Amino acid sequence: MSTPIDLTALKNRQMAAWASGDYAVIGTTLQIVGEQLAEACDLLCDEQVLDVAAGNGNATLAAARRGCRVISTDYVAALLERGEDRARAERLNVTFQVADAEALPFDDASFDAVLSTFGVMFTPDQAKAAAELARVCRPGGRIGLANWTPEGFVGQMFKTLGRHLPPPPGAQPPSQWGTEAWLHTHFDERNFLVQVTRKTFNFRYRSAAHFIDTFRAWYGPVHKAFAALPPESGLALENDLADLINRSNRAGDKSLVVPSEYLEVVITRR
Repeated sequence: MSTPIDLTALKNRQMAAWASGDYAVIGTTLQIVGEQLAEACDLLCDEQVLDVAAGNGNATLAAARRGCRVISTDYVAALLERGEDRARAERLNVTFQVADAEALPFDDASFDAVLSTFGVMFTPDQAKAAAELARVCRPGGRIGLANWTPEGFVGQMFKTLGRHLPPPPGAQPPSQWGTEAWLHTHFDERNFLVQVTRKTFNFRYRSAAHFIDTFRAWYGPVHKAFAALPPESGLALENDLADLINRSNRAGDKSLVVPSEYLEVVITRR
């Protein structure tokens, strides 16, 4: 009989990972995804919008730029501070609040739109997080998500990390949120209409070495993986990541452009 996974311990481990490095260095490069998701959700001026697991606020800013009244949440306060800096620089009126995606401190049916770009997919208790997104969304409202797929580059990068630093037994892969079957399982029964578009984000760096150096310094999960491994194992991880990156590069020898597939998801509450 398998041992039940300690979700609290896993969450604490994840919080430590995301608080390490400085995700904003990576996150700001993904801003276009938040802008496209805001358009896909057809956000309207003065709508109430919640950004869940907001990180440095890409979807937050996209919604605020469209005149929405936005609450930006994450369970890592340091990430919200980066989003707050960005909103202040643009003179955008946004409320920032520390909150757990698995226990959102808001009433039922509070928001016209609930957004998350590459955020809520990393929650340990995925079913509970999905239920919370559904709970706070009003009838006629939309849940807008951007989730990396298992087959895409980021999904493969996390599989590579997992081979060198295995997750706890029973932990659910975040990339489940990047499968249509999982989304239908968790939202169809709640009377939501799930619409999915497969899209691609291009990571742009000078080389595989530049990509790895940047992610090792600033991207929490990669930063923590290298920190946890002894030098010889760290070198093996670096080699495997370089191999994946170079195989994925579509720019040839002159630069690095790595396409990564994700699902742009709009889930409408009937």
